[in-house]
Amino acid sequence: MLTGLSLPAIAVLLAAGVLLDLLLGEARRWHPLVGFGNLAYWLERRLNRGRLRFWRGLSAWLLAVVPPVLAATLLCTAGGPAVDALLLYFCIGLRSLRDHNLPIAQALRSGDLDAARRLTARIVSRDTASASDSDLAKASAESLLENGNDAVFGTLFWFIVAGGPGAVLFRLANTLDAMWGYRTARLLRFGCAAARIDDALNYLPARLTALSYVLLASTMEGKRRAWRCWRAQAPAWSSPNAGPVMSSGAGALGLALGGPATYDGEIEQRPPLGSGQPAGAHDIARAWRLVARTTWLWLACIAAIAIPLYLKDHYA
Repeated sequence: MLTGLSLPAIAVLLAAGVLLDLLLGEARRWHPLVGFGNLAYWLERRLNRGRLRFWRGLSAWLLAVVPPVLAATLLCTAGGPAVDALLLYFCIGLRSLRDHNLPIAQALRSGDLDAARRLTARIVSRDTASASDSDLAKASAESLLENGNDAVFGTLFWFIVAGGPGAVLFRLANTLDAMWGYRTARLLRFGCAAARIDDALNYLPARLTALSYVLLASTMEGKRRAWRCWRAQAPAWSSPNAGPVMSSGAGALGLALGGPATYDGEIEQRPPLGSGQPAGAHDIARAWRLVARTTWLWLACIAAIAIPLYLKDHYA
C-alpha cells in the first residue's frame, strides 16, 4: 500500500467514510466534485482547439487532477486519518445511487411515467422523452451496476491503496472520463488520455466488482449465470471495464439488459448484458441491494484481514 496507514486503520476509516455517506449523503452546497466539474468544463473549452489535441487533453488532465491530489496529500499529512475519512466521504457515492434510482422505481410503480422519465434523464445520457417503463427500469439498473464500480468500489479500492489522496485521484479521473471520454468529433482526440487513464485505474476494481457480483448472486445457478455472462458478453462491450461489471451484475440478477438504447435521436444497438427477464420497477431495488451487499462484502473482507493483524500487534 502507498499510504502510511496500517490496514486496521484503513478498515476503520473505510467504515467511517461509508457511514458518513449513508448518514449525510451528498453535500447540498459546495460539493467539491461540482466545482471540479466546472473546472473541467472550463479547461476543455480553453484547450480543446487547434492541433495536438491529444497532448492538449493530457495537459488539461494533469492541470485538473494533480493540484487537488497534491492538496489532498498535504491535508492528510497535516490533519491525520480523520481527513482521509472525510475525503472518502466526499468521493464515495453509495447513498447517491440509492437517492437517484429508488425514486425512479417508485414513479414507475405509481404509474407516473413522466416523472420516471425526468428522474432517469438526470442519471443517464440516453434519450428518455419517449422511453417505456421497461426502458427506464433497464437504464436505471444498468446505471446502478456500472456506477456501483465507478462511484463506490473503485473509490474504496484506491482508498485502500493510497488513502484519501488515492480516493481523490480515482474520482477525479473517473469524472474527467465521464466528461471528456466520448468518441465524438470534438472529444475523440482531446478526451483520449482521460479515457485511457480511467481504464487503467479502473481495471482491477472493475474485475473485483464483477467477481463480487458473481459471488453475491442469490442462487448457485445465478452465480454460474453471472460468471458465464461475464466471460461471454464482456468482450463485446466497448468499455473494457463496464462490460465485466454490467454483464456479471445483470447475470447475477437474472436480467436481460443492454440491447437498443436511443442517444441523440438515434437508436444504438448495444451488445446484450445478462440473461433472463426484462427489467421492471422492482428490479431497480434489486440492483441497489446488490450494490449495497457488495459494499458490505468489501468492508467485511478488509475487516477479516485487519482484525487478526490488530490482535497480533496488540495482544501477541
